[in-house]
Amino acid sequence: MRQKRVNSPTDKHLMLQVREGDLGKLGVLFERHHKLLYNFFLRLTGNREVSEDLVQDVFFRILKYRHTYQGRSAFTLWMFQIARNARFDHLKKKKKYDAVQDDEIPEHISQDPIPVENLERYQETALLHSALAKLADEDREVLVLSRFQNFKYKEIAELLGCAEGTIKARVHRAIKNLRDVFYKLSGEQIK
Repeated sequence: MRQKRVNSPTDKHLMLQVREGDLGKLGVLFERHHKLLYNFFLRLTGNREVSEDLVQDVFFRILKYRHTYQGRSAFTLWMFQIARNARFDHLKKKKKYDAVQDDEIPEHISQDPIPVENLERYQETALLHSALAKLADEDREVLVLSRFQNFKYKEIAELLGCAEGTIKARVHRAIKNLRDVFYKLSGEQIK
């Protein structure tokens, strides 16, 4: 059973304290959000080591740029903007996107032997992750933000600096592209 945080400070309040010099509060923010960021990066890069490095880079940048935090929007939006910049800088340095490695298993998929009745679902999930990895960066990013990180279209629009309608269209296009790649990989006809 999950316990509620009793009278725990909000992310915004903690970050404002970090901005004012209480650097210990950054540890609380790290504990609250490192898994969220890790899963975001893992779904985008397919690489565990790179994802861990990027999480560390994000929190280093939060510390470095703490004075720029204004608290006008949700802390997570500010954090994800930093995350997007960190990932962009990583890709620029590398000049090549890391493809999902054959030996990499997404974190939420168990590495235990698979019961026969779950094999089909496991294979579909693995195929879906392969299809996601083959999408264009911008398609993969809006899908990860909307479907896996549960951001609302309005929040994604604010994060990406565009209109909410644009995000709806991009998500719709990305889902269509994902479906096309999924069926191509599976060898099935598009329904």
